[in-house]
Amino acid sequence: MIWLIFLPAIGYQCLAIFAAVRHLRRHRSARPNSDSTFKPAVSVLKPVYGLDRNTYGAFVSQIQQDYPEFEVLFGARDEHDPAIAEVRRLVRDFPEAPVRLIIGAAPARNGKVGVLTELARHARHPVWVVNDSDIKVTRSYLAEIVSTLDGDAGLVTCLYRPSAHNVPAAWEALGISADFMPSILVAQLVGVREFGLGSTLAFRADDLERAGGFAAVADYLADDYQLAKRISELGKTVVLSAYTVETSINVSTWGGVWNHQLRWARTVRVTKASGHVGLPVAHAGLWAVIAVVTGAWLPAFVLIAARITSALVAGWLVLRCRVALALCWLSPVWDLYAFALWVTSYASREVRWRDRTLKIDKEGRIRL
Repeated sequence: MIWLIFLPAIGYQCLAIFAAVRHLRRHRSARPNSDSTFKPAVSVLKPVYGLDRNTYGAFVSQIQQDYPEFEVLFGARDEHDPAIAEVRRLVRDFPEAPVRLIIGAAPARNGKVGVLTELARHARHPVWVVNDSDIKVTRSYLAEIVSTLDGDAGLVTCLYRPSAHNVPAAWEALGISADFMPSILVAQLVGVREFGLGSTLAFRADDLERAGGFAAVADYLADDYQLAKRISELGKTVVLSAYTVETSINVSTWGGVWNHQLRWARTVRVTKASGHVGLPVAHAGLWAVIAVVTGAWLPAFVLIAARITSALVAGWLVLRCRVALALCWLSPVWDLYAFALWVTSYASREVRWRDRTLKIDKEGRIRL
């Protein structure tokens, strides 16, 4: 009978392992078809804000693409943004690259969406790819992402592999690779389709216009989720690509990690309230502690083994994240941290975003 208490948590970890293996099996041989006629011209819209550890390398990777026709539009709110110097360096180093720098932003409570709205006014091509400023990719990125957009797909998104430069960043990278990314794979497995990640959002400009344009998501904190949700409501499918991008975790303090994760937790709480309530089921480490306290040693062992296996399969085999490979044994401890975040997420709707403190309403909109 004691096993019934722990079966949901064990079942979730088994589901996460299955979802990761399924993703690997479905996409291991997936490559863009070089003979495909679906190679529309692409505008990459890249809003920038401040500097990350890999800013210039990420910018270079965006322009070195094996793709017939594309442009990369970098956008900043004003001339004082330090990322502008790196964009101008890119233009000097690669004078033939299809790069444009756009300064300015439309009025929006979400500053990133304000920049995207301005970039959209200058985009020349029918397919748009949006990704965060710190995203680093390989030369096949556009070919793989855009080929997936063929057919009835309305939006393509992809997983991301975090890298870290210090201990707090490594801790957050473990959480992303061993907890958040597996949850995306599980969501896809069980049929959730209204999700999008800032790592990549690829879609047709016409579909965005039908969904209300960037203006429709200008007041929301989770603009990537809202964008995917609106495009899926057009009857289009949201596809999780086989491609994995790379990002650098730029926090350098434990407080920074906490604030970053708490922002995510509170954003999920207001955008997916029903799913957020049940999130502790995924915290196998928490249930393992409960099992030990109640003397249920065998369920505790199974929970810990399943949790570490899930972290290893998703974090290393799927993402190829070195942090996950090295620290997967700490994933049950991460679950205790994640549970503390979950509890704290209900304390208020206030979040810290960059250098601003924002309040969000029950629908996920930013309230100034």
